[in-house]
Amino acid sequence: MAEPKIVRVTAGNLGDAARLFDAYRMFYGQTSDLAAAREFVEARLRSDDSVVFLAIDDRESPLGFVQLYPSYSSVSMKRLWILNDLYVVEDARRSGVAVALLERARQLAVDTHAKGLILETAVDNAPAQALYERCGWKRDTEFHRYELNV
Repeated sequence: MAEPKIVRVTAGNLGDAARLFDAYRMFYGQTSDLAAAREFVEARLRSDDSVVFLAIDDRESPLGFVQLYPSYSSVSMKRLWILNDLYVVEDARRSGVAVALLERARQLAVDTHAKGLILETAVDNAPAQALYERCGWKRDTEFHRYELNV
């Protein structure tokens, strides 16, 4: 497979992004709801809450996406990007699509003079952990993560 083209999601390719986002949610055990997926992604873009990049092949077919949310590091007084969602369609996995999306996310951090990027993945998701580590990501051994659901 040729290296994918990475484009920022806009109104023009929102449908492709929504279909991938719906598939991503189903991968995590959620029920398909394409209308809600489209509404969610569209709202994030409209409100400038996130940046979404889409990987497409030479026929303009969607292969995957990455969604990043802006945050800040108070200590460094710099922007920080949260890589919240990364998804590649099954037929395109292990073909470099995820690496290309991760590289585009890294470039966004560089372009916005951010401190860096952070992400979380399941402790039993060894394939994702191996991918991140191959791409230069380091596992945090300094801090514990806590969660409070309300």
